[in-house]
Amino acid sequence: MTRASTIPSPPIPGAPDASGALLAAWPRDRPLAMLASHGDSPFARFSFAASPVSERQLRGPETIEILRRELAGPVSGPHPAAERLPTGRGHFVMLGYDLFRHLEPTAASPAPPLDDRQWPDAILLRCEGGLLHHGGRTEVRGDPALVPDLEPRVLPPPIIDGLHPDPTDVEYRRDVGRVIEHVHAGDCFQVNLAQRFGTRFRGSVRSLAALAFEAAAPRYGAMLECGPGRAIVSMSPELFLETTPGTDGVAVRTRPIKGTRPSSRSVDELERSEKDAAELHMIVDLMRNDLGRVCRLGSVRVSQPRTIESHPTVHHGVAEITGILRPELGIADLVLAAFPPGSVTGAPKVQAMRIIDELEPVRRGPYCGAVGWIDDSGYATLNVAIRTITATGTPLDGCGELDGRLDYFAGCGIVAESDPEAEYRESLDKTEVFRRAIENASTGSTNH
Repeated sequence: MTRASTIPSPPIPGAPDASGALLAAWPRDRPLAMLASHGDSPFARFSFAASPVSERQLRGPETIEILRRELAGPVSGPHPAAERLPTGRGHFVMLGYDLFRHLEPTAASPAPPLDDRQWPDAILLRCEGGLLHHGGRTEVRGDPALVPDLEPRVLPPPIIDGLHPDPTDVEYRRDVGRVIEHVHAGDCFQVNLAQRFGTRFRGSVRSLAALAFEAAAPRYGAMLECGPGRAIVSMSPELFLETTPGTDGVAVRTRPIKGTRPSSRSVDELERSEKDAAELHMIVDLMRNDLGRVCRLGSVRVSQPRTIESHPTVHHGVAEITGILRPELGIADLVLAAFPPGSVTGAPKVQAMRIIDELEPVRRGPYCGAVGWIDDSGYATLNVAIRTITATGTPLDGCGELDGRLDYFAGCGIVAESDPEAEYRESLDKTEVFRRAIENASTGSTNH
């Protein structure tokens, strides 16, 4: 497959960081989808923005076959070595957590959570050209005619109320206790239980994204305008799947996260925690099993054992697993075999998902699904949609502008040794980055 041509373009006007500048300068009348990687780690590699040429919102069992058809990716035969960058032609993708209902119906509860936001099971945003910022330069990828002229402007801060738990903290602690009972009864080893927080919102989601990216510096950030009245801002630190075609086949990588401490506390506290180490070990085994379903025999290995990574508001435990995709399979086969991500479900996976479906009062929507880019070249990068804000409401004048509400979920891995109060505090730690963005909005603190 030939690589999309690249054409040098002028530097992005506006703010000093690439993602903020793209958000501020993109025309209000052109929809925007983007990946936004930050920081100075090896995983903070590029930002990519485009105006989709088409949008598909998928619902129901037929979603699976549509994804297999649209995201087929590489097929059998030798692959040229691909660069780990978007060519400009491909799909921005949102896979909602509740897609599992069509992949693994036995994991669904007879009395499922309330679907009060009615997010699609998946969203595909087709792009044929965009702007890539990589290695200190900006260039056009794909069709230059589809890349708009950028104009520096100031994004007005949105109006955001305070963040409130939905349901209440008392209900969350109670449900953590119920999960611990399931673990002690031998029903499961670990369950990732989440709670939703919400707030009123009016303004530009692009402004919200600029504030969120400034607060979180996410390695796998994304912002998708998903049609009138819907948008997603993901500040994810976690890689679900990355694929890179090469002469030896399609290399696959995943980097599950388990274990969290506030950045104000010592890294050593998380490093020494046997409980958190055991949680990650369980998820590493689960992800090895998921990759083993679609990767070449003997190719799946733990390429990086547990290590501690520090982010602006939290420390995390993370490991890396790699493999080589079987030559007769494509990207959709890989994604659907591993979905939902193991780090946000539990172990055993299906039983953990069933318990989640019984206890959580509302559907997760995009949260704990995946957001990212699948390139026509076979390169793909999908995050685990944690630290993710969803916006729903009445559309206003410009693309990505709405009057409605924001939702933000935070969860914890519950095991036998868990304490409901400690798990509740950990969930609050994971809201800190969103709280910072809200505070910045109220003070007008932004670079843009």
